[in-house]
Amino acid sequence: MKKLILPTIILFVLFSCSNKVSKSDLKHLNGYWEIKEVVFSDGNKKEYKINSIIDYIEINDLKGFKKKVVPQFDGSFKTSNDAEPFTIKQEDDGFKILYKNDLSEWEESIIFLSDDSYSTQNAEGTVYHFKRFEPIKIE
Repeated sequence: MKKLILPTIILFVLFSCSNKVSKSDLKHLNGYWEIKEVVFSDGNKKEYKINSIIDYIEINDLKGFKKKVVPQFDGSFKTSNDAEPFTIKQEDDGFKILYKNDLSEWEESIIFLSDDSYSTQNAEGTVYHFKRFEPIKIE
């Protein structure tokens, strides 16, 4: 009996710490995001230390849009009226963001999502890591 206690505890901890994204987590996508890092399928990385353009994401149920915006020093944003609409599809292994426009369509799997960061992976295996945008405050 004692031999089963430690493996049971380890399994419980591993399963309870799972990073699987739930439908209730999707609300965290709403807001302003900046790219932090891209990890290519060959293992190469590209880090972004400063971003002049950030993403604004808004979702309602399983539909939404992503829009590029430029933060201003006064806390406002400059933007165009262009927005990339998407839908979110639930699958056995989590959620996918499906984009479709007149020129192409693609999808990204949401592999991590929290209040302050998220990561997606495209069909080619490229992983995009984002962090919540925090405006520069000048006093």
